[in-house]
Amino acid sequence: MAFDDHIKAKFVPISPGFDLHTLVQCTENFDYIWRISKDKLNSRSIGNVEALVKSVVVLGGKPLVIEGWGPSLPPALFSSKWLEENLGSKAYIFMADSSPFAEETVWDIPNEVNIPMTIGHYLRSMKTLTNKFTPTNYMESRNQRLYLKDIDCPEAWADHLKNIIPNCVYYLNDCVEYSNNENSTPCALNNFGQNSYNSIAAPAGDLMSSLPPEMRASNMMCYIGHDGTYTAAHREMCATIGHNIMIEASADNDDEREGSSIWFMTESNERSVVREYFSAVLGHDVEIEKHFAQVNAWKNAPFKVWIVEQKVGDLIIIPPLAPHQVWNRGTRTIKAAWNRTTVDTLELALKEALFCSRMVCRDEQYRCKAIVFYSLQKYYKILKQNDIEGNSYQHERTKQLWDDFKRLFSLYQDIIISEMFSLRLPKEKNVEMLPHNPGVFCSYCRCDIFNRFLTCRFCNSDYSGESSDSYDICMDCYAMGRSCKCISNLSWVEQWEWRFLADCYELWRNFIIRFYSGTEILKSFQPLEVVRINYGKKSIAQICQEQLKRRPWKKTNLSADLKLYSVHTKSKTIGESRQRTLKGRRELIADRSKREAPKPANLKRYRCHVCRRYELNWKMAFCSTCNLAFCYSTLWHEFDLMPQAVMAENDWHCPRCLKICSCKTCQENLTRIPFEPKGTILGHNTKKVADHRSVESLVDFSRSKLIWIYFDPSNPQQSIRRKLSKDESVSEITQTHEHESLASENEDANFLTPDGASRLESRSMKNIDPFLRDLSTYS
Repeated sequence: MAFDDHIKAKFVPISPGFDLHTLVQCTENFDYIWRISKDKLNSRSIGNVEALVKSVVVLGGKPLVIEGWGPSLPPALFSSKWLEENLGSKAYIFMADSSPFAEETVWDIPNEVNIPMTIGHYLRSMKTLTNKFTPTNYMESRNQRLYLKDIDCPEAWADHLKNIIPNCVYYLNDCVEYSNNENSTPCALNNFGQNSYNSIAAPAGDLMSSLPPEMRASNMMCYIGHDGTYTAAHREMCATIGHNIMIEASADNDDEREGSSIWFMTESNERSVVREYFSAVLGHDVEIEKHFAQVNAWKNAPFKVWIVEQKVGDLIIIPPLAPHQVWNRGTRTIKAAWNRTTVDTLELALKEALFCSRMVCRDEQYRCKAIVFYSLQKYYKILKQNDIEGNSYQHERTKQLWDDFKRLFSLYQDIIISEMFSLRLPKEKNVEMLPHNPGVFCSYCRCDIFNRFLTCRFCNSDYSGESSDSYDICMDCYAMGRSCKCISNLSWVEQWEWRFLADCYELWRNFIIRFYSGTEILKSFQPLEVVRINYGKKSIAQICQEQLKRRPWKKTNLSADLKLYSVHTKSKTIGESRQRTLKGRRELIADRSKREAPKPANLKRYRCHVCRRYELNWKMAFCSTCNLAFCYSTLWHEFDLMPQAVMAENDWHCPRCLKICSCKTCQENLTRIPFEPKGTILGHNTKKVADHRSVESLVDFSRSKLIWIYFDPSNPQQSIRRKLSKDESVSEITQTHEHESLASENEDANFLTPDGASRLESRSMKNIDPFLRDLSTYS
């Protein structure tokens, strides 16, 4: 279950008469995003445009606006009239089972449901929907906010945008070029690189283009909204670079209001502060796109807030991992948006973003590990065919391609090392080979599975005994205690022959060494077996091997879950799941008795050193030095230690031995300094999105860490935390915010207005941010 043990900031809409310019001028931490004209880029090569975007957006972590695309967007094509005439009747299609499936739906923001509606009907309703919002009633909750979002961009629009926007920042761009003509010479790219014949080898602008077409995510989307619709605070999926251009908006006339969008944006470099502020102060997680932070919250934020009012022709480039939100104004705004994957974003995704997505079970639509593999294949082919070991290396674009190839190889090395089995345990037998299938994903966290994973043969049949959706779990989820109700006795499956993956590693490693040569390269790119020996800790595959032997098998009672199963299957919407079917490769329910059950583990109970609760031994971590037991729940909630991080250590030293234990007994020793958790974790009810057969057996990750740590709103940037002391904490917060502002009920500018603490109880609390309240509710 989910725990609502924290205060959450409420949604406060923005007035139609909101004065953005005054807000920016009067707010210290607000500033406008840097803009550059499209005309200034016309005379620049694709390399210059790439360098600009990488310098400002990727490395600098700041958003960028390229303006002036309006004249290049013909009104005859980019208009609501064209959209209604060509796609206005788009409504329903019928599935194979004759059930209707809404091809286009409108998102009802307040009710969080999709409403089947044709594009034409929605476009004709926008004036009525907009006119319901006035300066006097915009706060009313009964007003509809219908947002036509995430619809496929019309092909005619996408083709036109492809011809005018620099292809280095466009969707599915493949800048890799090579020439088979020995007499051809490299030539400089024309404006925006649109004419690139005979060009030298160069990196792709979007590595998604490396994937086979059937594996690519369709993320060339359109967003159509009216006044009062919004996109809640969020980060781009898989740490990709976001691009958003307004292609049409309503004009200011008698029948319509001028359309524009207000963006509240942050920097990538401050993402940890932003996330902590949202979690600890506002009570919301930016990993889940649900909360639109009110203007008051942005004004009091301890970080820089970048503002832009997007109008027709403004292309906004969004930094990876930078939280942002959008508010639509006027009768109509139409935007096209897409995301790009680069080596920089892949590094961020594999080292940070995918972990955060896994915790909240957010889809991994961009198949990051597969992109690494297929990009290496493509780059190797291009570099080899160009034979650039000689003169071609002098070109900067080719140098960049080699640099990207090396970085991709380092990522591939991490991927393949993580999937290596133990060198000491007996060799795994009966590993099922399933040819690489783009439909294989984790049944719990919904991440894409590149190669090895675990599957349960006992949960792979429905209640009638027929083959059904398979229960597949990624190694990361299983290591952290997620699985089906069987918990153990799962089987191994792989999608690539291991010998093939290892041969690819050696092929690419030797290719890099042969080109660069030198001792340093040899040290950096070593044989796979040597890297595994020097890895220093257990791989995630080895952890799963050990846990399969340690955890008990709990045979599932199918009949007891029949009712739950029936309710779950009826609640699924058509097209919601992309689960793969079994196609006869799983054992039928009648054959289960033939499979020998594993011997039960030696189950003993031990007391956790900190929480003093008794748990089974497989739910405990034991110190290699003092042999004290710590439950994984305590290690996560009090010491920020994920189960797989503890399991990966060959010799794990407990918090007591490290002199950071925070229990009462250890704190009597004045030489020990208690560990301070690094961040606020709100917890999420993953049962809403995970497979209904799933359980969490080691740690209940839906529990909030707010009951262990405390955020000091007087110093949010430094993220000071300490043990909860009810009297002290409430007193300090009350004094700090005694003269803070409260949410204004005035519609003029939606600013905070000063108000005394004595009026807190008499005013409505529902629109006040948590850090502006009297937090006596914690006592």
